[in-house]
Amino acid sequence: MGRRWRDGWGELVVRRDGEADAAAVTVPLEIATSYRARTKGLLGRDSVAGAILLSPAGSVHTFGMRIPIDVAYVDRRLRVIAVRTMRPGRLGLPRLRSRHVLEAEAGMMAGWGLRVGARVEVRPASG
Repeated sequence: MGRRWRDGWGELVVRRDGEADAAAVTVPLEIATSYRARTKGLLGRDSVAGAILLSPAGSVHTFGMRIPIDVAYVDRRLRVIAVRTMRPGRLGLPRLRSRHVLEAEAGMMAGWGLRVGARVEVRPASG
């Protein structure tokens, strides 16, 4: 079930187990799949509107970041396997089953219901 996205924009849809689609949360999403875009990530930013998807990715670091971030590790079936908040200047542990990583400003993911076991959907912008 390989997923192929391109650098760009879209939406992240967060679904919690057992909840109807009406309960899903939709968040603006930046998609970073090229080496250059994944390497840059949130470095040097003071904020992020929504989230950024790094794919493929199994670990992250926050060296050079200005703000603490929430990090969600996502498996190949787009199910969240771990969520951590990281302060600047930290190295995250690699997650063996992680295929993608979502990053957002610290505290945002809890509000979206993005937690271990949640399913996400990536909807790239058309055009």
